[in-house]
Formats: sequence, structure tokens, C-alpha cells
Amino acid sequence: MIERPDASEAPARPGTVDLATASRRWLWTWDAYLSVCLIGLAMLVYADDVTSLARRTVSVTCLGLIVLSWALVGRRLARDDDLDRDPDTPAAIGYVAAVAVLFIAAVTANGLASFALFAVCPIGFLCLRLWTSLVAATVFNFTPVPVHALQQRSLDQLGPDLGLAVLGLAFTAVIGVSIVSIGKQNAERAQLIAELEASRAEVTDLSHRAGAAAERNRLAAEIHDTLAQGFTSIVTLVQAAETELDADRPAADRHLAMAVRTARENLAEARAMVTVLAPADLRAGTLAEVVRKQVARLAEETGVDAVSSVDDVPADLPTRAQVVLVRAVQESLANIRKHARASSVTVDLFVHADAVTLTVDDDGVGFDVAAQPPGFGLPGMRSRVEQLGGGLTIRSAPGAGTTVTCELPR
Repeated sequence: MIERPDASEAPARPGTVDLATASRRWLWTWDAYLSVCLIGLAMLVYADDVTSLARRTVSVTCLGLIVLSWALVGRRLARDDDLDRDPDTPAAIGYVAAVAVLFIAAVTANGLASFALFAVCPIGFLCLRLWTSLVAATVFNFTPVPVHALQQRSLDQLGPDLGLAVLGLAFTAVIGVSIVSIGKQNAERAQLIAELEASRAEVTDLSHRAGAAAERNRLAAEIHDTLAQGFTSIVTLVQAAETELDADRPAADRHLAMAVRTARENLAEARAMVTVLAPADLRAGTLAEVVRKQVARLAEETGVDAVSSVDDVPADLPTRAQVVLVRAVQESLANIRKHARASSVTVDLFVHADAVTLTVDDDGVGFDVAAQPPGFGLPGMRSRVEQLGGGLTIRSAPGAGTTVTCELPR
């Protein structure tokens, strides 16, 4: 048996073993062995002048036909599957039977042809199932016994000939079973390799999809926390300026200037987002400065009484943690700006020995925490905090204001 997985089922990938190619190489090795063995034996038979030229010619012709039949028919019938799985094909049985007839004829014509056993027995194991091939091997091994007795016209050598036939059959069976066992192991390994290749491809695909999904979520959260809120501020400021152009030109100019500043900051945030950099404010100042700036802007844009109490953040606080805290401040203040209708806001950023705590508190209308509307804001904030091993707590109720507490480990 030769194990050759169907190449059409799974094309070989770079860096993987092509079992079909390896099996074809093994088959070419068998081709060479069969040709050298039988052609060499045919030369010995032809050189044996004990028998007549006609008998030698018949024996050599039969040996040559075995080689030719393998090249034209047998090679195509060599099994490439599990010998114990699929039944023998009529073509394979007929072919091995034809080889047996040629072998018997060759041995009958010249006794030296019996050495062809070393070539014809493996043919059975290559083309037939295990038990069928053992039957064929029995025929091959025991055929020379009666032929030799008839040629000698004596039973004196029957015992030794039978003993040699039994030993030959036992040797053939051991070799044949070993071939089948190796073939089965190859089949199992080929199946395992195919499963591993499929699993690796699936893992690669899932990893790619997970990475793409993570990137989409990151961009969605970044856009929500920065660009979307910035555009909302720009629209609000421009609308306010429109109503003030005639009645209060200085106020309109101030609002337009704030809109331009916000647009520029949005552009900087967009560039930072594309290159996966820290927020533009963080690259221009410290975390404490950014928090104070965000609170001051809220007071400037909305007129809310907004105050902050911010500790100096140590330099060893990771940039990722600082980014999460900046996004938490931005999201919390954006929600206050859009929904809270608050009159006072307090932002505290305290640094402890093992953690950094951010608290944003307002006295606005509040909301039902259990019935939070879907969106990227609070879920995105919570996801960022939890990715760094921190925790996010939101306390609120209708008419009771809102307190957002974010704690990150140092």
C-alpha cells in the first residue's frame, strides 16, 4: 500500500509537507526495484542452459510481461487509501490474478523464476486489501512446490520445498503487515496534518477577524469620544454665533473662535487616531493639564460652574492608562454637556499608592443606570478601563445627578 492523499482535496501550502508528492516519489522507488529485480532475474534465467532455449524464452517473456503490466496497469491500481476501509476493485483482483498466472508460467518454464517472489508478492500488498493480499501471497509462495515436484517427478524434495514455502509466506506476511501498518500510520498522520492545517487556517481567519473587529471597536470608540463630540460642539457654537451676529457681535466672534479651535483640535485628534498615537492634548501637555483644560472648556462653552481638583500624575503612569483617563473625562463631560442640564460639575483626579481614581460628579437630571441607552460612550469607556484591569462605577438616578468613578491600577 502507498498512502497518497488526494491532492485536489487540499492543495499544499508553503512550508507544509506534500504527502502526495512524497508518495509518488516512493512509488518511483518501487518501480525501479521491480524493474531491476525482474530484469536481472530474466537475464539469469536466460543464461541458465540447464533448460531449453524455448523454455527459457517463455520464462523470460513472462517476467518481462510482469514488468510491462505493472507499468501499464498495476501502477494505476496501487491503492492510495486505508487498506481496511475500501473493498478491492475487480480490476485490482484481475490484475493480481494475471500476475499470478504469469508467475506460474515463468516458474513452470524455469525454476529460477521462483526468485521473482521478492517482486510479485509486494504487488499484492500494493493493490489489494491485507487479507486478500495474504491469499495472493499464499498462491505465490506455494506455486513453486508442486511445479518443482512435477519437474523432478519425485516427492523427495516436497518436505523441504513446503518448509521453504511456509517460511517464505511467514516472511511475506510479516513484511506485508508492516507495509500496511506503516500505510495506516501515514493515513492517520495525513489526516492529522490536514486537520491541523484546517485548524491553523481557521485560527488565522478568526485572529484576523478578531483583530479587525477590535480595530473597528477602537475606531468607533475613538470617533465617538473625540470627533463626534467635537463636531457636536462645533455645530452648537456655530448655531449660537448665528443667533448673536446682529445682537451681540463680540459674543458671536468668541463662539466662532471656539468653533475654529475645536475644529483644529478635531483635526489633530483624527491624525492621532490614524497613526494610533496618544490624544493630541496629551502629547502637548501632562494628564493633569489636560483634565483641567477639559473642565475649563466645559465651563467656557456652557456656563456651567465646573471645578477640578487634580493631583500631579507621576511620570511612571503608562501612556495607555493616561489615554483611558483622558477619554473617560471627555466622555463624561460630553454626556454632561448633551444630557445632564447640570448647574455644577466637579472633576477629581487623585493618585494613590496603588491606583489612580477619576471622579466626575454633576447635579443634573440623572438617569436610570439599569436602563442605559445603547451606544459607544459608556460601554466604550468601561471596555477601555477593564482592559487595563481597572473598574468603572456609575451612580445615578432620575433627578439625583450622576457620579462616574474610574479607578485604574498603577
